[in-house]
Amino acid sequence: MDLQLTGKHVLITGGSRGIGLACALGFAREGAKLSLVGRSQEHLDSAIAQLRGQGFDAVGYSADLVDAAAAAAMLDAAQAAGGAIDILVNSAGAARRTPFGELTPGVWQNSMQAKFFSYINVIDPLIKRMGERGSGAIVNIVGMGGKVASTTHISGGAANAALMLASAGLAAAYGPLGVRVNAVNPSITLTDRMAQGLEAEARARNISTELALQQAQAKMPLGRIASPEDIANAVLFLSSPQAGYISGAILSMDGAATPMVV
Repeated sequence: MDLQLTGKHVLITGGSRGIGLACALGFAREGAKLSLVGRSQEHLDSAIAQLRGQGFDAVGYSADLVDAAAAAAMLDAAQAAGGAIDILVNSAGAARRTPFGELTPGVWQNSMQAKFFSYINVIDPLIKRMGERGSGAIVNIVGMGGKVASTTHISGGAANAALMLASAGLAAAYGPLGVRVNAVNPSITLTDRMAQGLEAEARARNISTELALQQAQAKMPLGRIASPEDIANAVLFLSSPQAGYISGAILSMDGAATPMVV
């Protein structure tokens, strides 16, 4: 299927590692023009080198997206260098998993900053530009923690739930202006962040991280944990004109681990 993404300017936050980097590689194969955002210049350089090793290119922008001014400056720089941004993929934020007994007001606030505001600080100025232009697509990579409460991810799950509502609300608000907004909710995925989550789970249950991993994999009806590429494939489709009538969707991607009607 031709996703009709050739020449589209795609901005990917959290694009230097994990799901964000898998998305970058997928968009590159479709002929898109890439701008990657990350906090670490070292990780950005490594991601761009990996893309170039496969015959692709990208421009990297180092920014702390919790800072609204830094996010706005990054958008201005990316647009000045690459032209209007057609597609935004948000994969930057991740609230630290924290067993419920270790929660404090500060942890709750940090979770909202890390996950919710790191997305909103990019979405808010960019969706207004897309609306003025009359076109655009946004895909927010959120997480199943906002749908299914976990005792080791309550504060982060609350931030995820807030992002889902924001995604649906913005889709309704900006649909008449030609902008689509969707969200994808992965469950456990084979990334660096998975290790941190397993450590919190193991600590809460007083088991080893190896046992926590074995048990997590055993729960998956498809017999395996998701790869970053599994998530990226859905993101590419939702970003493309082939999904032109899909907006306001909240797509669960947990391999049927949580049977539910959504």
